[in-house]
Amino acid sequence: MNTAFPPSSDLLKDQVILVTGAASGIGRATAMLAAQAGARVMLADWSSDTGEALAAELGEKGFEVAFQSCDVSQPGQVQALVDATLQQFGRIDVLVNNTGIPGASRPAHELDPEEFGRVLAVNLQGPFLCARAAIPHFLIQGGGVIVNVASTYGLIGAPRASAYCASKGGVIALTRQLAVDYGPHSVRVNAVAPGYVDTDMSGNRARLPEAQRLAAQQAREANAARQPLGRQAAPTEIARAILFLASPDSSFMTGSIVTVDGGCTATFNYNLA
Repeated sequence: MNTAFPPSSDLLKDQVILVTGAASGIGRATAMLAAQAGARVMLADWSSDTGEALAAELGEKGFEVAFQSCDVSQPGQVQALVDATLQQFGRIDVLVNNTGIPGASRPAHELDPEEFGRVLAVNLQGPFLCARAAIPHFLIQGGGVIVNVASTYGLIGAPRASAYCASKGGVIALTRQLAVDYGPHSVRVNAVAPGYVDTDMSGNRARLPEAQRLAAQQAREANAARQPLGRQAAPTEIARAILFLASPDSSFMTGSIVTVDGGCTATFNYNLA
């Protein structure tokens, strides 16, 4: 299995790509691969420290990048992000809506409405707000690309994840709807639906005592082992699919939901033991 970053290429040469949730996990991998593929990259994340550190790291390697702090659930901050990208780079060619939070793991009847609303605000309203702010510029330019990061949890049900499943299901529906409205204007809108990925989306595992952290990681790996490829994905494996959808190589794709899940949604996930 080769999950290392590939050599530099010209796949996105001279393109401007805006990546939300860029400071860690899938977003970080996407930003790094995009820079290596010749893109100029605007990094966006709520975490200023890690976002600025990544911008500095990529800048030291000679890549053209910038960072803007942003809570994608806030319309004003999203508009400021798009404005900053245009001011820095002069255009936006690709928007990657990656920011997401998992929410609490509880049955629906035990979940606070405020928590449900917060997950939808970040995971679903966030991509809507970012698309809403970027699309007018795509229309002026004569085209653009949006890649949304959904989840297999938007395609199937999952235990104790009502808010997350609802939000990612909404992202999938939004992807298809935007593709219908803006395809005639040369704006392509697709989504990836990752399965188990070796990331700590909420940062919760990193804050646990070591024994609990290891137990949580082992439980996740055990679940991933039950799918056909038998393991979690590396963030770079999802990022490569995102870059394909962002690039001219996918020029006749719009409204597509691309599962990158190790076969998770291809089979009933039963336990033979």
